Amino acid sequence: MPAIDPMSQFLIHKVLAFPLVKVPGLGSLDLSITNSVVAMMAAALVVCVFFALSARRQIVPGRLQSAGESVYGLIDEVLVGPVIGQAGRPYIPFILTIFTLVLVMNLMGVVLGFGHVFGQDWTFTATAQLAVTATLALITFLSVIVIGFIRNGLGFFRLFVPGDMPLAMVIIMVPIELLSFLIRPLTLSMRLFGNMLGGHVVMNIFASFVVGLGLFGLTGGIAVLGFVGSALSLGMVVALTALELVVAGLQAFVFAALATVYLNEVVNLGHGH
Repeated sequence: MPAIDPMSQFLIHKVLAFPLVKVPGLGSLDLSITNSVVAMMAAALVVCVFFALSARRQIVPGRLQSAGESVYGLIDEVLVGPVIGQAGRPYIPFILTIFTLVLVMNLMGVVLGFGHVFGQDWTFTATAQLAVTATLALITFLSVIVIGFIRNGLGFFRLFVPGDMPLAMVIIMVPIELLSFLIRPLTLSMRLFGNMLGGHVVMNIFASFVVGLGLFGLTGGIAVLGFVGSALSLGMVVALTALELVVAGLQAFVFAALATVYLNEVVNLGHGH
């Protein structure tokens, strides 16, 4: 069995190659379909199908409809309602979309991640790519800015003047608040990226130990102790899988929660809800 590089599971491969497209001002763009694109498209399809089926009108709600209502209730009653208030109801679909998309991509990465250990390159964790998490964070960040200007106009800049304070303190605090605001996409993307990347690397290492030590134990002699190590590694894989499933849901919730907090700052700028 060839050696497995734990980082090779994050390599991007072309699934369907297309010719380069020349765009004026941007140069040549490669619009080929990669394993990352396939993973994101699959996650988007799962989300769309889930809500399409769960939104069907039924006299007696089924399990799928109950699951859909539970997810919606989580966003409405736990995040948007308590944090933003009634003014945040128009933004529930946005937060719901972010949460479910990140959740499905995370879960797909955990469930399908073991395929790479057995040489299947089609398995991919989209949220373990910084480009993906940074794009999601940037979309969230720009949405907050646009909503902030739509609701507050130039009053949006009051966000960088914390409370009533002397002019001397304002001169010091405004650059700090502005810098803190501008690095939000970085922290938002790095948190999700780091958790998914680190967890998958550790899982991959222990999964490779299960196979490697098991094969080593087959050689006989004192090498049979390899079966002990293989069994221990298998136990670690099971434990880490359970932990990764929890982390997958937690990171999706944290991403949506932070997006909700950022929205609250511009929706209720200058007054409580």
